[in-house]
Parts: sequence; C-alpha cells; structure tokens
Amino acid sequence: MIDFKTYFEVLNLYSDYAMVCDSAEWEKWPEFFVESGTYRLQPRENHEQGLPLCLLALESKAMIRDRVYGVKETMYHDPYYQRHIVGTPRILSVEQDEQGERIKSEANYAVVRTKLDGESTILNAGYYSDVIVRTPEGLKLQSRLCVYDSEMIPNSIIYPI
Repeated sequence: MIDFKTYFEVLNLYSDYAMVCDSAEWEKWPEFFVESGTYRLQPRENHEQGLPLCLLALESKAMIRDRVYGVKETMYHDPYYQRHIVGTPRILSVEQDEQGERIKSEANYAVVRTKLDGESTILNAGYYSDVIVRTPEGLKLQSRLCVYDSEMIPNSIIYPI
C-alpha cells in the first residue's frame, strides 16, 4: 500500500520529467536518474519475447549525460518540438530493503512531434516501466524502460522519450 504523499511525489516526478523534455532543458534530464540509473527505449515485441535488443540503451547517468551532449552539440537533425502526454502512474509495488525504498510503477505515454514547418504527429507511444528510489534529493529513477508499441518508428528519435 502506498501513502498519498509518496504517490503525489511519483506524480510530480512523471510530470517534471515530461516538462523538462518538452521544454528542451536537456541538461536537467540526467538529474532524474541516480548515478547507476539506466534509460532504455525498446520495441514492445522484443520486450514481450524477452529479447534484449533496444533502440537505445544508456547504462549509467554518465551515458545519459553523454547523450545530452550529443543532442546539444553533435547531432544534426531537423529541429522539432515534442509534447509528452503521460497517463496516471500505476504503482505496482513498494519495497523496502537495505538500500531504501524502491517503487515499481508504470504509465502510458504518447509523444507528439511538431516540426517547425509541419503539422503535429505522434512520434512514439507506449508505456514507461520504472524503478524509482528515494534519495536525499527526492525520488529518482533507478531505471526507465520505455516500451514503445510500433515497430515502425521515424528514421531517428533524437530527444528523450
């Protein structure tokens, strides 16, 4: 059973994450993760079959920071805006161990992409499967797995989902 205060903190984590991604404040994105935090973008078919192949697999906060550097400094792409629409998180479990509180949660998402000279289209849709831990700085992601529904994706996904 999760108390309201913790659930409200989880809601804020999801909301703040989406706002940082939507406002292109890339330097703030790694701060949602602990140092050993992981971020993966995986097709649903692979996930359901237990296959490890991911479109993107960042295995530490250092790798997440490196991705931010790439997005800001080295990747050439058509710029676009994105807008996250995130469903209400569903808490799957709350566990307490020697390392502290661990929350497993899921939430559906859709990310809308708007190119500067075009219309808005769905870039990616699926669900987040998260492990969240309590730190002195508040709730942080130990892992975020973005399981996307369609095998057909745009030729590139540059920004965080």
